[in-house]
Amino acid sequence: MNNSRVMIAGGGIGGLALALTLQQIGVPCVIFEAVKEPRPLGVGINIQPNAVRELYDLGIGPDELGQVGVPAKEWALLGQNGQEIYSEQRGMLAGYNWPQYAVHRGDFHMLLYHTFCARAGADAMRLGQRVSGYENNPDGTVTALITQSDGSVTREVGALLIGADGIHSNVRAQMHPEQPPIHWGGAIMWRGTTMAKPIRTGSSFIGVGTHRQRMVIYPISPIDPDTGLAMINWIAEVTYDDPDARGDIGWFRQVETSDFIHHFKDWTYDWLDVPNLIGNAQVAYENPMIDRDPVDTWQDGAVALMGDAAHAMYPTGSNGASQAIIDARVLGASMLDHGVTPAALKAYDQQLCEPVSKLILRNRGAGPFGLLNMVNDRCGGKFDNIDDVISAEERADFMARYKSAAGFAMETLNAAPQTIQDGSKLS
Repeated sequence: MNNSRVMIAGGGIGGLALALTLQQIGVPCVIFEAVKEPRPLGVGINIQPNAVRELYDLGIGPDELGQVGVPAKEWALLGQNGQEIYSEQRGMLAGYNWPQYAVHRGDFHMLLYHTFCARAGADAMRLGQRVSGYENNPDGTVTALITQSDGSVTREVGALLIGADGIHSNVRAQMHPEQPPIHWGGAIMWRGTTMAKPIRTGSSFIGVGTHRQRMVIYPISPIDPDTGLAMINWIAEVTYDDPDARGDIGWFRQVETSDFIHHFKDWTYDWLDVPNLIGNAQVAYENPMIDRDPVDTWQDGAVALMGDAAHAMYPTGSNGASQAIIDARVLGASMLDHGVTPAALKAYDQQLCEPVSKLILRNRGAGPFGLLNMVNDRCGGKFDNIDDVISAEERADFMARYKSAAGFAMETLNAAPQTIQDGSKLS
């Protein structure tokens, strides 16, 4: 029995980022992961510069990230006629000290998994074991209840337990038994990838449409020099007026493109052919845009939440994976300051819970895509000159406020000290 170790519930992106951080600073840890065999799931996600900075500090740099995605060059919102509403360079092109990466989520997850196993040993991740509950002990330690794949339950003791077990977190459910059900506002997303020619810069993140119906499109692979094609990640989204109208929603399921392509059958322009993009997809998945209401604390004694277990949020600002990585690094820094103790969890909770809770609510309001809604409200989405609809100053101010709330305002991030100084070890 190792009472000094940190137990991590869940081996997703957040749990692995925490495990890599703890391994880096010399804190023993073990991950309990419900699946028996990790495999690459999902399609594209973005990792913001604040999180890429932390990955670099973990020794996961451009060579590794270049194997699972590409640096994003531009973020752009466009009208359906292809005219620009707002655009800005991203990553180092914009002046950040670190790039922004658009990656294949599954491949990125596997990169973290294999990196952790190589550094800490495969036995540091217990597969087929789910944390189903916990007990805070009188001596300050915590007991995790582990449900095995055969249904039996074992008990493991550690110094701390971190719930990184996602939106359906058992740890959160025990910590906040009165929490409301998962929140769904009526938006359905269909995600897929298609080999196609990238638009604009060749590595642009593009949003088109409104809150009611939109497309998000960006490449997650380099352009093939022979074909001129890249793997394009796309998200097709429709919001239903009556959320109860769709009672057959799966949390995440593979679907046929014929199930939803009719929503975008008229989205054919001289610069973008959405039916063709969707119709040529290798695979497509459906899931609702869901989150959870914020809670007032992520801590209960020797137990804390992180990632989606703490702050599941709408993906409108590409913050989910990035914030999970930030959580991991702040937790590591707090342990360096306070030891592997509940005091470290309290410091982490006090630093992040309130501002990230505000971000959850901000993302419900369409996040940075709120500009599309403003344009639609003012002119029905049709315009000849965007400055006649919304001024450049108003557009820039809107985006600056969002980036500040999300924690990746450029000047602040570039000037910030490392979350964990190079060579730091828990003494």
